[in-house]
Amino acid sequence: MTVMQTFIFEGRSTRVVFGSGSLGQLPQELAHHGIQKALVLTTPEQVMLGQLIHSLLGDKSVGVHGGAVMHVPLESAREAIRIARDLGADGCVAAGGGSTTGLAKAIALESSLPIIAVPTTYAGSEMTPLYGITDGGVKKTGKDWRVMPRGVVYDPDLTLGLPLGISMTSGINAVAHAVEALYAPNRNPIGSLMAQEGIRAILEALPKLYRNLQDAQARSDALYGAWLCGSVLGQMQMGVHHKLCHTLGGSFNLPHAELHTVMLPYALAYNLDTTPQAQHAIGRVLNVQENIPQALQNYCAALGMPTCLRDIGMPEDCLERAADLAVQTPYPNPRPLERGPIRQLLQCAFEGSEPC
Repeated sequence: MTVMQTFIFEGRSTRVVFGSGSLGQLPQELAHHGIQKALVLTTPEQVMLGQLIHSLLGDKSVGVHGGAVMHVPLESAREAIRIARDLGADGCVAAGGGSTTGLAKAIALESSLPIIAVPTTYAGSEMTPLYGITDGGVKKTGKDWRVMPRGVVYDPDLTLGLPLGISMTSGINAVAHAVEALYAPNRNPIGSLMAQEGIRAILEALPKLYRNLQDAQARSDALYGAWLCGSVLGQMQMGVHHKLCHTLGGSFNLPHAELHTVMLPYALAYNLDTTPQAQHAIGRVLNVQENIPQALQNYCAALGMPTCLRDIGMPEDCLERAADLAVQTPYPNPRPLERGPIRQLLQCAFEGSEPC
């Protein structure tokens, strides 16, 4: 029997420029959005990319600030806001991954300055109105359309130098966005189609990149998938997976993409009986029909990715506190977040045992 669907779909578009060499179109994109004095943001490791963009923009750039770090500590956000104000910036170019986009969002939240994102990873944050700022060891997240980038320039050439480990884990980070979109309480058919296509594109691209990091077609496919996965994350509510990752990342300073990679099979297992569409979307790509959380963990392990919290720096004596934090102000999820099962999940994830 067919069940009648009910849903609300709200389309909010970001201008996307996609393709090899599209970085060269960045000056025109700034002009399109009326930005005359852009502050270029990067992490300390990507300052050279920032300088390249600064030169490309000429007098449309007021400088480069290479102060983006993981989880956007409040102090780094305040420093970036001050610099943008002192330099008279009327917009930001965020060149890098989720940390850089997150810093640009912190500036936009305070000043409403428009953002143009130039992603170099598969994080997907550039397609969402979601932000997170860490204060006192607690990552606080929110949603505000002021932080949504006005434009995104996706140039697969900028991902050719992405190291193997980050390429793999950043891809699974993106897949996690789409997985949760498939069981979000506010999901809709258009978003679900995008999520399934995003999952397919990335999970098919990563093994090709594992064999050859310079595979230009696989780089393009992975970035295309990241765009789709980020887009649905911006439309849908997040569940247990993102709640756990925000808790563990913000409170224990664990690496962002690696954390998403470790936790996704366990989040799938936690929701096993309530999320058939998400399970099937992954199963179709991996060509499995049963025990999909374990199949995904095996897929990640075969591509050299971490599969346990212990290996990415989580202290075992902090698991109790993590469980307490995870059930505080829980995100909407098909299965309620209960302290006992969440604590068991964290123990399994710490040890890297079968997703339970």
